[in-house]
Amino acid sequence: MHANSKKGLQHSCNKSYVCNIAPVQNNIASKPLTAYCLDIVKTSKGLVLPDFDQTSDAKVSAARRVEQSLVDSISAGEVKPGARMDEVSLAEKYGVSRTPVREALNRLAAQGILVPGEKRGLFVAEYSREELGQIFEAMHEIEIACARIASQRLNLLTRSEIEMAQAACMKAAEDGDRAAYLRANEAFHQTIYRATGNPYIAEIAREFRHRTGPFRAKRFATAEDLMVSAKSHDVLISDIFSENSTTATTGMRNHMTESLLQTLKAN
Repeated sequence: MHANSKKGLQHSCNKSYVCNIAPVQNNIASKPLTAYCLDIVKTSKGLVLPDFDQTSDAKVSAARRVEQSLVDSISAGEVKPGARMDEVSLAEKYGVSRTPVREALNRLAAQGILVPGEKRGLFVAEYSREELGQIFEAMHEIEIACARIASQRLNLLTRSEIEMAQAACMKAAEDGDRAAYLRANEAFHQTIYRATGNPYIAEIAREFRHRTGPFRAKRFATAEDLMVSAKSHDVLISDIFSENSTTATTGMRNHMTESLLQTLKAN
């Protein structure tokens, strides 16, 4: 190594970074010297991990957190169809600036969960009974496909995830906790999606559930409604765990048909 490099190496981009070579000489052959300079910020105390991307990463993380929380609230029926998304209120609620809130809302709009209204702003999507029926028709087929595929790809892990999700549903139903049940019910179906081993079909299935969440939530008006729904999961699990694709298909078809009828009745 050139003698000057022992004193330090300067790399110029947006600003200069200085690194002490001594602490990394043992590993120098395994990594280009310039890479170390990109990994080090100027400091009088030696090597320090860079911090110039932390602000950007924090904004992305905040936007994702807001997005996921809103999706959970909407799909659980906690935010009603037609509700306006107010950036200022949401920023205060989540303790963030308006920028990550705006990013989260734009992503939800791209998914069709939020829609622009006649007045300025974004609103939770509202559907007519005809539109809701059409959405459920598509959702119906996706859910059936998930059950059929999952039944053929079950393993010990996916079985246990489905069973644990159902245990959470039963507990919420027994406690008469509507909010907890709605969230547990969403989690239950998502374990079936994951059991397919196909992230693309799982993503499509999740988007349909997010869109229909506020409407499906209306069917759970009493503690009895929660228990009936939870018990119907036992039948569905038995059909999927049969590892027979025809049985799983029939089981999910019956489950989703009943869900659609109850949802349309409630809306």
